[in-house]
Amino acid sequence: MVALKKQGLQTVVFNNPPVIVASACMAGPKEAQGPLGQTFDKTIEDLYYGEKTWEKAEQKIFQETLEMAINKSGLKAQEIDFLLAGDLTNQIIATNFTARNIGIPFLGLYGACSTMYEGLALASMLIDGGYAEHVLVGASSHYATAERQFRFPTEQGVQRSMSAQWTVTGAGAIVLAAQGEGPRITRATIGKVIDFGEGDASDMGAAMAPAAADTIIRHLLDTGRTPGHYDLIATGDLGKYGRELVVRLAEQHGVRLSDTYQDCGVLIFHERQDTHAGGSGCACSAVVTCGFLLNEMIGGKLRKFLGVGTGALLSPCSCQQGETIPGIAHAVAIEI
Repeated sequence: MVALKKQGLQTVVFNNPPVIVASACMAGPKEAQGPLGQTFDKTIEDLYYGEKTWEKAEQKIFQETLEMAINKSGLKAQEIDFLLAGDLTNQIIATNFTARNIGIPFLGLYGACSTMYEGLALASMLIDGGYAEHVLVGASSHYATAERQFRFPTEQGVQRSMSAQWTVTGAGAIVLAAQGEGPRITRATIGKVIDFGEGDASDMGAAMAPAAADTIIRHLLDTGRTPGHYDLIATGDLGKYGRELVVRLAEQHGVRLSDTYQDCGVLIFHERQDTHAGGSGCACSAVVTCGFLLNEMIGGKLRKFLGVGTGALLSPCSCQQGETIPGIAHAVAIEI
């Protein structure tokens, strides 16, 4: 039996491309001071956001962001068929507790920092397949919750290596619909887990870059497109060193990524903010996409965009046991 909507080895084509009818994003104080600060719907002044713990603050940020996206869509929560979302904290608790309060049928996702784009790909399949009319997709992360879980508590004041990235505090959400006006998701390339043997949890850009390069190359091969087909190709959170590695890996396969290739982890912070290699986390691609990039599309500055969500599939347990860090990347083509 032929998969009628499959193109090449890993790409699916949407015959009835889902429409992005609304998006929303919130970000933390450091992100607000960055070059994209004016593109966020709301920013907070401190990492606690009026709560007793950072974990509760992340949940509050996420819930407000999802509610903003629903309100902007003009829909009621009961008109949304499914919520697809995830975060980085143990057993995606920020998402689970938020879903408890939102009350929409829920599919929890964990793709590490690729979760937003994994959600967009799956939501598009649900809509194009006729299983849903409206799907809410979201992802969140928080600097302090991620540091405490994956590295060291911030109170310890541990010296960060120059290859380390700064986990973005914030959340992004998108409402997809079967009909409407707005940018459309036309294709999605589902990535494979790639492991080049990187084991340094302070250099996740290097761990994720091979998966990002593999997915970009596969998307181009499957679709017959060139990098120049897109006004912008943006990976999720490789940072400046991971971005450079993607360019080199692509060149080894005869693919020259032009000046239109960028990374959300590079875009979100100024060099002077001393985030070392740039931004990371589920919220990195989520807030840049839901704020800056979709604004650029709606404003007519971008017509065709390829977003590549990137994730490092590590856990505290795997790091402590000396495992390497596998990477994953999922590509979603958004066109207007």
